[in-house]
Amino acid sequence: MKIFTIILGVLMAICGISCICTPVMTFLEAGYFLVILLLVYGIAAIVKAVMQKEFGIPFLFGILSVILGIVIMVVPGLKLMTDGMLIYIMAVWFLMQGVVGIVLAFRQKKVAEGKGWIGTLVLGILGVLLGIYSLAHPMLLAFTFGVLVGMYFIESGINMIVLAASVPSAE
Repeated sequence: MKIFTIILGVLMAICGISCICTPVMTFLEAGYFLVILLLVYGIAAIVKAVMQKEFGIPFLFGILSVILGIVIMVVPGLKLMTDGMLIYIMAVWFLMQGVVGIVLAFRQKKVAEGKGWIGTLVLGILGVLLGIYSLAHPMLLAFTFGVLVGMYFIESGINMIVLAASVPSAE
């Protein structure tokens, strides 16, 4: 599971770099990015929770992510509406993911040795601040959407790598 999480983190960071390099295309295709993000994150969270037999907040977000990704994909017209509301959806998602990162940091502090949890905490706080700022300034978010989504993917990828590297193996 540790290797899977590291690989997923690297892939998310690479996707983030791609979004930053093509911000206009990212905004135009953002609905598809959202569906892919929701499905990949949701499946990874569910698999991780099942393997660790820990069915808390990350597991709940995993289930909600998969359900939302599937609904957006299959309901006619919902994709178009989602594109229009994506600015607010992403702002709330940044905020929620930051809160989850903070919770995970404090859980990580209890089980892992070292100071790896501090990086997770800082990234969680940055996610919360980014979410709050995005909700307060939606037009700015619309103009910088590709860059912010790219930064979020990179942050999430690094966070996954840090978490995987700092938690001791169950082997």
